[in-house]
Amino acid sequence: MSDRSRRHWVRYFVDYSALVIFLAAYFLTGRDMVQASWALVAGSVLALLVGLIVERRIAPFPAIAGGAALVFGGLTIFFDDPRFLKLKPTIMNSIFGAALLGGLAMGKNPLKLVLGEAFTMPPSAWKRLTLNYALFFFALAGLNEIVWRTQPDTTWMLFRFPGLMILTLLFSIAHAPMLMRYIPSDERPPPPTE
Repeated sequence: MSDRSRRHWVRYFVDYSALVIFLAAYFLTGRDMVQASWALVAGSVLALLVGLIVERRIAPFPAIAGGAALVFGGLTIFFDDPRFLKLKPTIMNSIFGAALLGGLAMGKNPLKLVLGEAFTMPPSAWKRLTLNYALFFFALAGLNEIVWRTQPDTTWMLFRFPGLMILTLLFSIAHAPMLMRYIPSDERPPPPTE
């Protein structure tokens, strides 16, 4: 396995292992979300340690997600109340949406800081992409509120993972045509010959 391939697997592990462990623990504990929170907290610590050991750093997004899982999972355990975990996607997505809109309001572009080297887009395209993602994060926050307040815990768990991941992937794929126009020409695949 190449070094680059190994790094991709490590990133997937760091990003998703805690959620997979949490989901598995939920079903293994007889659908007890508070008990499964112990697995979420342990899985988050493990994921961050693996990222630190293998990559010799903790990437910003896994650090934020892992830190939030520790805080909300810890609150769920301490207060014996799963509502803290159910509120986590609402709060985190709202923070992400507000950060993107706040950046735009201050004349900055947070997405450009993250993706700037991969795409060379004009300011208007960065602004549109940032606004789209901000609105998407707010929509996810609202959708989470609807699901956890109206559906059984098992439905919310499956919505949380893999549901939110699937929605995010589909949303990102929908932006692929726009982004493809701005990939530097030396990185684009060659046109078909036939």
